[in-house]
Amino acid sequence: MARTTDHASVVVTGGGSGIGRATARAFARQGAQVLIVGRTAERLAETADGHPHIRWHVADLVDREAPERIVAAALEGTGRIDVLINNAGVPWRARLGEIDRERAERQVATNLLGPLFLTQSAVPHMPPGATVVNISSNPPTRGWPANSVYGSTKVGLDFLTLTWAVELAPRGIRVVSVAPGPTVTAALTEARSGLPPAQRDDFSRVPLGRPARPEEIAWWITQVTRSEAGYLTGAILRVDGGLSVG
Repeated sequence: MARTTDHASVVVTGGGSGIGRATARAFARQGAQVLIVGRTAERLAETADGHPHIRWHVADLVDREAPERIVAAALEGTGRIDVLINNAGVPWRARLGEIDRERAERQVATNLLGPLFLTQSAVPHMPPGATVVNISSNPPTRGWPANSVYGSTKVGLDFLTLTWAVELAPRGIRVVSVAPGPTVTAALTEARSGLPPAQRDDFSRVPLGRPARPEEIAWWITQVTRSEAGYLTGAILRVDGGLSVG
């Protein structure tokens, strides 16, 4: 089984803030060697500050050369990748009729094509027992106004999880989606910025009545990569306070 705590090699995209930052630090506290990836050096450095097990690499998943560069940077540390966390995402909101093509193409490239091609580049360097975790979001059975593009990419990411779980099972590599509900991050603030002021802090639709903390989501991400979770693959774990069922 791949090592997912002491000396494991972990890659986290979108590691400069929010869930990615909390996840990188959680793995580092367990003794993993973590490479965080993001577009802003300052934010990545903040994540790594005080955590000697965290290295960082500046890359934009929209760049077609980024996947190979990220993999090369990861392999410098341990020569393998035990855990890949596809967390980077762009949460731009727009209703039909207001969707900007350039923004939409960048959103699809970051949220869907980025994870696809990064995973494709990483898999040859992942040993049996390794895990790919896709950070998705909304279920496919409900509409989400002003989120046509974002929601579609996240549903697509879950489909990749199901497909890759089957394709990679013979290699002993597991694939899981962790689908957070509203989580206290800069992305949530941005996503809710277009709502009326009275609705921005309203979480009454969430049965538990509150947003998640990034550390709560990170805990689940680390758990699904453990060897004790070795029979879990192709699953979509909704950590959403009951939002998807309420």
